[in-house]
Amino acid sequence: MNVFRLTGDLSHLAAIIILLLKIWKTRSCAGISGKSQVLFALVFTTRYLDLLTSFISLYNTSMKMIYIGCSYATVYLIYMKFKATYDGNHDTFRVEFLVVPVGGLAFLVNHDFSPLEILWTFSIYLESVAILPQLFMISKTGEAETITTHYLFFLGLYRALYLINWIWRFYFEGFFDMIAIVAGVVQTILYCDFFYLYVTKVLNVKKLVKIP
Repeated sequence: MNVFRLTGDLSHLAAIIILLLKIWKTRSCAGISGKSQVLFALVFTTRYLDLLTSFISLYNTSMKMIYIGCSYATVYLIYMKFKATYDGNHDTFRVEFLVVPVGGLAFLVNHDFSPLEILWTFSIYLESVAILPQLFMISKTGEAETITTHYLFFLGLYRALYLINWIWRFYFEGFFDMIAIVAGVVQTILYCDFFYLYVTKVLNVKKLVKIP
């Protein structure tokens, strides 16, 4: 494992933990799309089913279990613990328009037509678009009270480091995974859109609120 993948993993974990702590500290999940968080939980669940069949390393197993646990903890806080603060009226993206096409694509384009491989491919494709319900929610409300700049920073850093990781592995290990790279580029573009919406809409709304 190279340093770019390691720091990318840690940045991704930091983003998840920051979101969890922010919800717990403010006792509110306002501005957070529960649907996006459910999709991320589905991503980790389908990607890490190999926990039941193989052992790679203590680090690998630990990180997978932490990702799964944190994703379901986030979903629990949104839909159970702090349900009263969840803005379901604005979290209206039709996730079936993501899950169904992604599922079909995973059956058609994969490395090996086996259950675990299809589910892994499904998770890769789904992760690339799982942020869309959050983007849709922000575009509707212009609000992101609990999506902190630190959370956004670490998500962006995670994607940037993984892009460098792929370049490193291609040049120094001869590794090239078209599925992961294409899905990763799509995801990176969507996160750039996230930053754009945050700066242009959310910050502008805050400025407007301050005007007497």
